[in-house]
Amino acid sequence: MQDLQKIVNFVTKTNWLLFMGSSLLALMTTPTKVSLGVLLGGLIVAVNFQLLKKTIVNNLSPEVVSVKGRSLVGNVLVKYYIRFVISGGLIFLLISNHIVHPLGLLAGLSVVVASMFLATLLELTRLFFKEAV
Repeated sequence: MQDLQKIVNFVTKTNWLLFMGSSLLALMTTPTKVSLGVLLGGLIVAVNFQLLKKTIVNNLSPEVVSVKGRSLVGNVLVKYYIRFVISGGLIFLLISNHIVHPLGLLAGLSVVVASMFLATLLELTRLFFKEAV
């Protein structure tokens, strides 16, 4: 369980670092609508991941799990779908009102995917080099 916590913490930190780095890079190199898309997309997905992490940690604590008659999965899923609908609505409004460029938004929304990819590569590297030694 400790390894899983390390991976989640790594992904969380990497989310924010990639968000800041990609936003700064986009601000320096792309037009305003594209850079705003990267900024807002990254913010939406990073905040959404942070809230998901908080929801899971709060609902899987020993105190909550020991209470009988509570649907933990239902509670987590309801909050997940509420965040999903809100995120979808925000993305729809940003694109339909031509506030951001869709490709910039897509690049921003890819921040969590990129950080999970990096975490996977890091863990695979550790696993292979641990096996080799």
